[in-house]
Amino acid sequence: MAPGEDFCASLVHGLRQKMADHPPHAMAQVTIYLSTQRMRRRVESMFRRDRAGFLPKLKLVAEVSTPANNGTKPTLSPLAQTLQLTQLVSALINAQPDLAPRTAAFELAASLRGLLEEARMEGVPFERILDLDVTDYSGHWQRSLAFLLIAHGIGLTPDTQTDPSVERRQVEILARDWAIAPPQSPVLVAGSLGSRGATQVLMEAVCKLPQGAIILPGFDWDFPETLWSSILDPEPQMDHPQVFAGRLLRHLGVPSSTVQPWQNDGKAPSPHRNRVISMALRPAPVTDGWLRDGPGLGDLPPAMAEVTLITADDPRHEAVALALRLRQAAEQGQTAALITPDRTLTRRVEAALDRWRIVPDDSAGQPLGNTAVGRLLRGLSGLIGTPLTAEALVALLKNPKVSEGGARGPHLLFTRQLELQLRRNGPAFPTATDLQSWAVRRDNPEVTAWVNWLTLSLGGLDQVGPDSVGAHLNDLINRAKMLAAGPSDSPTEGTLWESSDGAKAWAQVASLTEAAEYGGTVDPTAFDAIFTRVLATEVRDAITPHPGIMIWGTLEARVQGADLVILAGLNDGVWPEHPQADPWLNRAMRKAAGLPLLDKFIGLSAHDFQQAACAPEVVLSRSKRGEDADTVPSRWLNRLINFLKGLPDQRGPEALAEMAARGAQWTDWAKQLDSPDLSDPIGAPRPAPCPPVEARPRRLSVTDVEKLIRDPYQIYAKHVLRLQSLPGLRLRPDMAMRGTVLHAVFEAGLPGLDGLDHDQQREVLLQTGREVLAETVPWPTAREFWMARLNRVVDPFLFGEARRRIRGGPLALEKVGQMTMPDTGVTLTVKTDRIDAAEDGKLWVYDYKTGSLPSTKQQVHFAKQLHITAHMVEQGAFADVTPAPVLGAEYLGLGTGAPVRPADFDAVPLDKVAAGLSELLSQMLDPDWGFAAQVARESTQEYSDYDHLSRAGEWDLSAESTLLRVGGSEDG
Repeated sequence: MAPGEDFCASLVHGLRQKMADHPPHAMAQVTIYLSTQRMRRRVESMFRRDRAGFLPKLKLVAEVSTPANNGTKPTLSPLAQTLQLTQLVSALINAQPDLAPRTAAFELAASLRGLLEEARMEGVPFERILDLDVTDYSGHWQRSLAFLLIAHGIGLTPDTQTDPSVERRQVEILARDWAIAPPQSPVLVAGSLGSRGATQVLMEAVCKLPQGAIILPGFDWDFPETLWSSILDPEPQMDHPQVFAGRLLRHLGVPSSTVQPWQNDGKAPSPHRNRVISMALRPAPVTDGWLRDGPGLGDLPPAMAEVTLITADDPRHEAVALALRLRQAAEQGQTAALITPDRTLTRRVEAALDRWRIVPDDSAGQPLGNTAVGRLLRGLSGLIGTPLTAEALVALLKNPKVSEGGARGPHLLFTRQLELQLRRNGPAFPTATDLQSWAVRRDNPEVTAWVNWLTLSLGGLDQVGPDSVGAHLNDLINRAKMLAAGPSDSPTEGTLWESSDGAKAWAQVASLTEAAEYGGTVDPTAFDAIFTRVLATEVRDAITPHPGIMIWGTLEARVQGADLVILAGLNDGVWPEHPQADPWLNRAMRKAAGLPLLDKFIGLSAHDFQQAACAPEVVLSRSKRGEDADTVPSRWLNRLINFLKGLPDQRGPEALAEMAARGAQWTDWAKQLDSPDLSDPIGAPRPAPCPPVEARPRRLSVTDVEKLIRDPYQIYAKHVLRLQSLPGLRLRPDMAMRGTVLHAVFEAGLPGLDGLDHDQQREVLLQTGREVLAETVPWPTAREFWMARLNRVVDPFLFGEARRRIRGGPLALEKVGQMTMPDTGVTLTVKTDRIDAAEDGKLWVYDYKTGSLPSTKQQVHFAKQLHITAHMVEQGAFADVTPAPVLGAEYLGLGTGAPVRPADFDAVPLDKVAAGLSELLSQMLDPDWGFAAQVARESTQEYSDYDHLSRAGEWDLSAESTLLRVGGSEDG
């Protein structure tokens, strides 16, 4: 069949043609070997759809078996073999720790089992791999050999008694049986290119039967006979779509000229385009024939009239453009299929289609681990043997399957209350004691019962140690059931295992349960790796999708057909995907052993591209930029573009321009879809809310004063609207926490420095730092980094402290003070880091800074904190601190070198502070003054929690602010 033909439809139609003169029951005697289960289902459905009649025998190539099993025992499941192999690999790593990390044991075992499977399918005795002549005797090969010997051993254990070539031998035995007594009814092998060794043996045997036939998909009738050798000699051109067909024909001794069409009336949807695609994809060594043979193609725009080329700026716009095209197909009743190996792109397209409530029929479904049940099981598995974090706890509790069998409403209410507690007060790693204490403070029996259920379900997870795979699995499933049941008197698991994802998860759990006895004893980390790998499968949702909009992988596309085919993500690394590196055998070693090279998948991908590009209507799509870098077009798309550009006499450039113009229409619409309507002036001016005077704040902190100067909108949002951002659920060792910790260290350590020498003082501060860090910072790495920072700071700080002690000694540490301004009634509050008293009773004020210290200019215009604090000290704003003149104030840096910067009392005299404050606060209370946004930010890169509220980015920083009177008039 030619590229572009619907393979399954043509197979059924052609077979009915050939059996038209036979009695009806003759169809039941036809045997067809197909490549995949999906292909078998579609062929069967097409036979049933046409008319009533007998079905042929539809078999899979993998189902070929011998009449007797020769007394061999059933082979272990792949998972059981992998688990068995994991034990041996772990033992080898324990004996030789430099071979690999212990956590990689399961992945290495899976890779080794895959190598065994590949050798078995290709009929390569494993001894041939072990006996390879490796002249360099590299250390890597010696390490690989140690693992390969284990793989060889597991294939011959008495428990399995498997022969590495048993599956291939089954096909060979069948071929010998056919040679003695060939079946007289038709036997067909359909849809395969013979890329696997065992399949090639079967195809060779079928060719020798009296009524045997091989039906090749996407056979290029336009590829010249003289060029077939160019894709095979001296080395196969693996990026050519016909390389596997050519290799098969050479193996069978069949000239390409003798290959016949399957249907008498079968043809490609666009023969003219097939010729263009065929010539464009010629292998690189013979592309000089473009100039010789290209003029024979004639006028090119008609050939490419049904091809659209979309080149989007980025993956998001590509997805939206494709969603728009699929939406049009749905409206027009076209069957449309999106084909791509890029699952991230398909998820983007599905999300874009959801805008119009279009649910495509995604053949791959979604990863089981991303479903509700999968997330619950993966979350529990990841917690085994590790401390429970606040983030992980809330993620588990919000899972839709948790408490599904109990009172879901109260569960969500208590989850929200607990989340707010954890966000505001922590701890980062909540324990059962922390949860019980929170429940006691709530003083609610329902909350107590809920917390008891929670601690019972999750308690002791961090204490789990090495155990058998079965024990870990049973514990995990029991905990999942308890979480699903909820704190109910009559617990039920709800629909945990009844939904489509639950049923699939239970099937995977059952497979692991069956194989668990071969896993031995594993630690929690190893079990999590095993369980995550078991859940790495796909599941289809029970939602009824749109009947005409499909998403296919390249494997599914080989057996399907559609009016419109979209080849998406046509960038190098996607079409084709980069071959995965073989950790055991390099290219030369695989070739010497007789194993197929890994770039065989490039040839299969090339065939998929040619087959899909010859469909009735085609969209070729790519993005110019990926997630973090510019992209390179797929090699086949690149060849097609260059081919068209090089034929100006056949109007190739015009054909390419028309393809691109059709694609540009979709990308333009994609950009317009989310573009704001800038013609509407509403929201464009810089906001300056002007609330009633009575709603304006009467209590500000000293740090609020700088915000009032630089960005008054923050004061409006915080004090008028009373909005505050919630702390992040995932507590992080950020700069704010570091500053709090260092402040606590000096507050706790400073009183103990009196009477000690430098070294003793140093040890006091460092020991205080260790204690504070151990109590307040739960991250070991952060503790080490911050302790190292303290170690660098403490010496210069103590040298400066010696000078400060000459002036006077600490009088108050971390003291809170407040003062009401007499003319405005606004109360200012402050928590000063340190106040020192000199012998004459006069005072010094100090403020610790972990960041940069404000310059004199910044102090004059914005950074008023230390000046205001000193003024408040003189006015008696601090209890237990007798008002006295302030001799000076300094910012004490806690960064590298512990710099010191004095508050400039010459530039900003203390006796002028009160007047400046009165002016600023009176302006804030002026009914005609608005809280403008971003008046004088220190940097354009600065961000506040309220920028989204002020719609920052929708107005220009140079724009004048516009007063917005709120809440004080009838019109609001």
